[in-house]
Amino acid sequence: MIIVPEKEIADLIDRKASFDAVESVFAAMAQKDAYNFPVIRESIGYADALYGFKSGFDKAGLALGLKSGGYWPGNMAKGLTNHQSTVILFDPDTGKVKALVGGNLLTALRTAAASAVSIKYLAPKGAKVLGMIGAGHQSAFQMRAAAEQCNFEKVIGWNHNPENLHKLEKIAHEIGLPFEAVGLEQLGEHADVIITITSSFDPILLDAHVTGGTHIACMGTDTKGKQEVESALVARATVFTDEIAQSITIGECQHAVGDGSLKESDIIELGSVITAKHVGRSFDDEITLFDGTGVGLQDLAVASAAVDLAIKKGVAIDVDF
Repeated sequence: MIIVPEKEIADLIDRKASFDAVESVFAAMAQKDAYNFPVIRESIGYADALYGFKSGFDKAGLALGLKSGGYWPGNMAKGLTNHQSTVILFDPDTGKVKALVGGNLLTALRTAAASAVSIKYLAPKGAKVLGMIGAGHQSAFQMRAAAEQCNFEKVIGWNHNPENLHKLEKIAHEIGLPFEAVGLEQLGEHADVIITITSSFDPILLDAHVTGGTHIACMGTDTKGKQEVESALVARATVFTDEIAQSITIGECQHAVGDGSLKESDIIELGSVITAKHVGRSFDDEITLFDGTGVGLQDLAVASAAVDLAIKKGVAIDVDF
């Protein structure tokens, strides 16, 4: 069995490798060459933690396995990231365990890659303003990945705790873009692309906030009850997702489908745009929305790439198991 420790991941996987892996997974899913198994994600009733499993099999990439982990909101005070996870890969020919891979950085990279893929295929032509809702740990990954897909001229941001907006400003300046803290009304009016990356259980971005042609990447809702965007806005948008089954159960679409304002049949797999089965954005003033629920296949793809690179670079730990 190969072990790739968390400390090695940063030197193995970058944004481009993550983007390529996730884009390929979305395409494989649309072609029915890869599929996810049902997600388990529950509150454990201790430390306010959410814990679960995401798993699947990619026949095209021969990636079989699972990611186990979740969200521990008290970790920041302990000097740890709130999201903790580990990926386990298996040999699809024999079922033997193949690799154990640190999943914390991989999760942040693949989540950012997923929204970046949606921006590549769905953002309005000539998008200039990037709007960020949320200033937590993953927001930096999101901003950096998004900035590589469009020629943005400015970043505007909102956070529930305004004192944390300096984190967004720092990253914006590092990638050479000016930053402005704004209200939600201004953000919805001026942003061409909006990324929501929060842990909210109540809608933040409302239908009345968003005007004109906009692409919204909803990346924080991955659990029953979570919600970042008002149902009316979801229903008004052309909705794309990583996986429809997750979108309607644990994703942003769970609420709009639940109140009847959106039908399951209205939701489109992003992979169908990548494989040219769907046109994607149809007109300039269209609102498109990507419901990024986070599928296990994304984790398996980036973890598999990490294992291959770790072996190539001689940093993989081989143990008898």
